[in-house]
Amino acid sequence: MEQRIQYAQTADGVSIAYATAGSGPPMVLVPGWLSHLEIDWRDRLNHSLFEHLASERQLVRYDKRGAGLSDRNLDNYSLDAQVGDLEAIVEQLQLHDFVLLGCCQGGPIAISYTALHPENVSALILYGTYHSGKQWRDTVPGRVDAFTLLIQEDWGRYGASTMLDALVPGAPPEFRQVFAEYQRQTANPKDAASALKAFMEYEVTHLLSQITIPTLVLHRRDEECPFQQGREIASQIRGARFVPLEGDIHPIWLGDTKPIISAIKDFLGEDYEPAVEPSADSYADVYTVLFTDMEGSTALTQRLGDAKAQEVLRTHNRIVRDALEAHSGSEIKHTGDGIMASFTSASRALECAIAIQRALARHNESAEEPIRVRVGLNAGEPVAEEEDLFGTAVQLAARICAHAEPGEILAPIVVRELAAGKGFLLADRGDVALRGFEDPVRLYEVRWGEG
Repeated sequence: MEQRIQYAQTADGVSIAYATAGSGPPMVLVPGWLSHLEIDWRDRLNHSLFEHLASERQLVRYDKRGAGLSDRNLDNYSLDAQVGDLEAIVEQLQLHDFVLLGCCQGGPIAISYTALHPENVSALILYGTYHSGKQWRDTVPGRVDAFTLLIQEDWGRYGASTMLDALVPGAPPEFRQVFAEYQRQTANPKDAASALKAFMEYEVTHLLSQITIPTLVLHRRDEECPFQQGREIASQIRGARFVPLEGDIHPIWLGDTKPIISAIKDFLGEDYEPAVEPSADSYADVYTVLFTDMEGSTALTQRLGDAKAQEVLRTHNRIVRDALEAHSGSEIKHTGDGIMASFTSASRALECAIAIQRALARHNESAEEPIRVRVGLNAGEPVAEEEDLFGTAVQLAARICAHAEPGEILAPIVVRELAAGKGFLLADRGDVALRGFEDPVRLYEVRWGEG
């Protein structure tokens, strides 16, 4: 199943990214605090949930203002502005009689929209959400201020443990690095903090009695958003169905999702065939590691001097980091004359490597000092510790990079297999003996020419 990403323009001039997938009666998902249409779609945990929701419907998802692929660096995160964003998408797609699913901070937005446009919504589904931001704040005094400080001080680094422990208790170590990377990709610290503080001001209690359409309220008993708020929402919407769920994990796509999908399908009168779902424990066990290495960096310093050589290195760093940001890569460290990065997708790692070589080729067309770079990749299960990755998978990636010629991208067979069917051109270079590895490694050259 593929998704199609488009943009809607709001009344206050903000571009909101939305994606459609599947076919049939529409369902619109209002996300929680943060989302990223592209990353969420590629992630196997999210994607499993999306496929179930889109199995008999057209699923419409979007990134709220300040997050994902939508416009960033904004000041207005009011409830009225958020409802206006949803209105713009509904108007552009000319939707009517659609199911509206609001998750956590998306719940008040879904409730407000339904109260304003009851003729458009055929059914309302609310998961892990609230009706009073003040009431939520009062149950956890100081939590919003603490989270805001974490965003400002630790956003997109190794992961703010306090925040992660609140949202996903018991998260495995490898998930913390993924969470940090997700933070960095989905929003900048200013937008994330501004949106969080605004969400905790939302009050829609007075609107609950106005909801007259069929409503399903789902809430895990021990998660971060108070269970009592879910119960109160169900009690104040006439005829609402309330399904309490076991668990303490806040995101809808983590933990045991089978009861959630089953309840939604039953509520909508659709069949549900449960399958083996990926668990949080299996999330991002496999990383694809990428190394870059500048040709002749020592000789460059001797020839140009420290200052000019450093300028060339800064150009390399900028090109590599721009490619990492565009392809959801996470920089692990600078190696002196290159960069080590990791990805949760082999395809994105290959796309990033190709983007790096193409950008360098364009730079070299007019550069006084051309930059020629080796790129090596490998995929495996490295050990994550203290904001770094270690182990055989990392060592092999470094050796593969060292074996490449300047301007080449080399990858082993495991990367080729993980990215099979994605349209990459890889030429077999045969078995290669690499220093420190007893057995030869089958390598492939990744073709990256513009043609």
